[in-house]
Formats: sequence, C-alpha cells, structure tokens
Amino acid sequence: MSPNDTPAAARSAPARSASSGFVTGRSASDTDAGMRGLWQGRAWVLVGIGLSAFTLRTAVTSLTPLLERIGDALGFGTTMTGVFGMVPTAAFAAFGVATPAIAHRVGLERTALLAMLMATAGLFTRGLAPDTWTLLAASALALSGMGIGNVVLPPLVKRYFPDRVGTVSSTYITLLQLGTILPALAAVPLADAAGWRVSLSGWALVGVAAALPWIGVLWMERRAHAAAGCSRQARALADVHDRAVAGGDEAPELARPAARGRVWRSPVAWGLALMFGMTSLVTYSMFTWLPALFSAAGASSAFGGNMVALFSTLGMATGLVMPMIAVRMANPFPVVLACLACFVASFLGLLFAPMAAPVLWVALLGLGPSTFPLSLVLINLRTRSPGGSAALSGFTQGVGYTLSCAGPVVFGALHDASHAWTLPFGFLGLCLGVLAAGGLLACRPRMLEDTW
Repeated sequence: MSPNDTPAAARSAPARSASSGFVTGRSASDTDAGMRGLWQGRAWVLVGIGLSAFTLRTAVTSLTPLLERIGDALGFGTTMTGVFGMVPTAAFAAFGVATPAIAHRVGLERTALLAMLMATAGLFTRGLAPDTWTLLAASALALSGMGIGNVVLPPLVKRYFPDRVGTVSSTYITLLQLGTILPALAAVPLADAAGWRVSLSGWALVGVAAALPWIGVLWMERRAHAAAGCSRQARALADVHDRAVAGGDEAPELARPAARGRVWRSPVAWGLALMFGMTSLVTYSMFTWLPALFSAAGASSAFGGNMVALFSTLGMATGLVMPMIAVRMANPFPVVLACLACFVASFLGLLFAPMAAPVLWVALLGLGPSTFPLSLVLINLRTRSPGGSAALSGFTQGVGYTLSCAGPVVFGALHDASHAWTLPFGFLGLCLGVLAAGGLLACRPRMLEDTW
C-alpha cells in the first residue's frame, strides 16, 4: 500500500470515487460537506479498523512475559513454552489460507466481526483456564481470530477509504504495533497487582470494544436496506458495500489467486517465502524466549517484559520506514545484509553478555526484522498483476508462517537439552543463513510472472 494519500492534483479536482460514492470539490463549502460525508459514512468503519488492528497482537505479547509464572502455576516446562510460541505462526498460516474463502462467502464486515468475537472469546477464556491444554486451546482460538483479522483489514481499508489508503494504512499499522508493545509493558505489573489470570483475560475488553463498531456497521447497512427513512450514515455505508459487491462476490478486494499451481516453480516466490519465514521464525522465537533469557541472567520478569516492548517498538519504526526505502532500490539486498548484521551482533551480545548492554542488544534485535516489511513490499514490487500479487502473497505467507512454526519449539528444545543458550542461538544462526539465501533470490530485480 502506498504511504501517501491521493495526489494533490487528484484531490483538487471534483471527483466521485467509484467505490465510495463520496464527493470532493474545490471550494471550502464543498470541502466541508465532503468531510461531513466522509465521517458520516465511514467513522464507524475507521474505529472498527483501528480497534481491530490494536487487538491483533495482544494475545502474543500479553502472554510471553508471564510464561514462567504461568508454567509454575499450571505445571508446564520449557517444551510447552516453545509450543505456546509456535501457536501464533501456526494460526496465522492456517487462517491466511482459509480467510479469503470465508470472506468471499460472508463478506468482509462479517468476517471482521467473526475475527474479533473469536479473539475476545479466546482472550477471556485464557484467564479462566484450569490447566495447560485449556490455556493452549484458548490461545489458539484467540490467535485464529487475529489471523483472520490480519487478512481482512487491508481490503477493508481499500473498500471504505480508497481516497485515504496511505493515511488509514499507516494508522492501523501504528495501532497494531501499539497493541504489540503495550501488553508486553503491562503484563507483569497487572499480574503483580491482580494476578496473572486478570492480566491475561483483561485484554478481552479490547476485543469487545473492537467488535462493537462492526456490529454497528452491519446493523446500519441492514437498516438501510430495510427502511427508506434510515439515516444518512446508514445509507452511505450501504452504498459503499453495495457498490463493492455489485458483481455478487462479497469480497472482491481479496483477489482470487491466479495460476496458483505455478507459483512454487518461481525462485522469486521461494526467496520471499524463505526470507519471510525465517524472519518470522527468529521474531517469534525472541518474543517467546527473550523474557526467560533475561530472567536466567538475573533480571526481573518486569524487565523481560520491557525488553519485549522495546523489541516491538523498533519493529514499529522500521515498518513505517522500510517501504519508503524499498521502493527506491532496484535491488534491496544490501538492506538484508544490514539486517543480518544487526541480528548477528544482537545474538552475540545476548549470548555472551546479556546484562552488559541489554538495551543495545534488544535495539539491534528490533532492527533485524526489517526484512519482514521488506518482504511484504516486495510482494507488490515483484509482480505485474493483482492475480500475481495475490498468488505470491498467499504462497509467501502460507509457506513462510508454516516454516516459522518450528522456531520457538526447536529453540526451547535445544535449551532444554543443553541447559544453555549456545545451541539455540546456533540454530537461529543457521536460520539467518537461510534468510540470506532467500533474500538474495527475492531481491534480484525480476518479476514473478517471468520466472514461473
């Protein structure tokens, strides 16, 4: 998605968006009227997108700083800690594949509501879990809802804000990152004050808040279709929806991948899948094990949570900057090499002197996953058509998230077997080699359609 709004020349001329039906004009009065129409028709959707984005990572970082404490309470050890770290990528992989079919059948808005209801139910049930398996099932439910949300938010932006794609996309990406940072910061203080169960289940309130705007959107659209005397806001929402689904497809913004069977033959596709997958593997391994690593080095659990929050904060910064860098480089492989250097320096610091300069090590660790937003940008830069982009996106994320599932489990198993951190970090070092090979294939200036 472009980081910029509609160009000034396009904004200055009178126009009606084919997908939104909202009018803009040159005069001040026309502009005021257009802004009233903008918010009357789309305010609920904007709130829904923002709150949903904030919810999408709360199940991950609200749990990892508390895993040792919860393990003591429920009686699980390091192996199960690795399993909990694997669940996010497994859920994202599964529902990255399944969600488009759901959305094409029931619609983007209903799918967004389903995502938030699943997330809310899972987040709330985690705090009531009497045993490890219930906690695992509830986490899987919450993360499955969040996996659905990952897929439906971008096309919702495209449907309701075609004239503000850059602004709204930047907003929801920022809120997604805040939803990663704040739970990590709050997890331990909330657990100290009210217990780990309240610390986990309290985030269900955010899920409830995120579900309410989608209920409002669906209710207003239904009212507009049923009653002639409905509000202007309801009519505007119904108009946007009806224009989008005029062809009978409830989610035309989620393109149906073309020539799916040929993607696996392309070195571009495999390069992106390996770069995306290894970045996710390292990232979720660190989300899972960073608190335990600092705890073993003598730091408090609150300090571990703060380091997870710092790790996430750097991800927010690089996620905003990387698209602007990538589009200006024919071959961004030097960026991949810089990210690898950050990873290696961080791993060495965390392995040999974790408390000597923890903020520096984690800051470097947070810069390393810049290859994640780079992968997402390259999906569009390495394809010529919407069908090719959809096919490459599905292959990259499906294969990538599947590969990354092994990271937290293998990292934990190696730590459990050796009672040290050398073998786990050696495993991540091998993964960095695979990431480098994938980046080399993905960054070469060529198109998917020319290689499959």
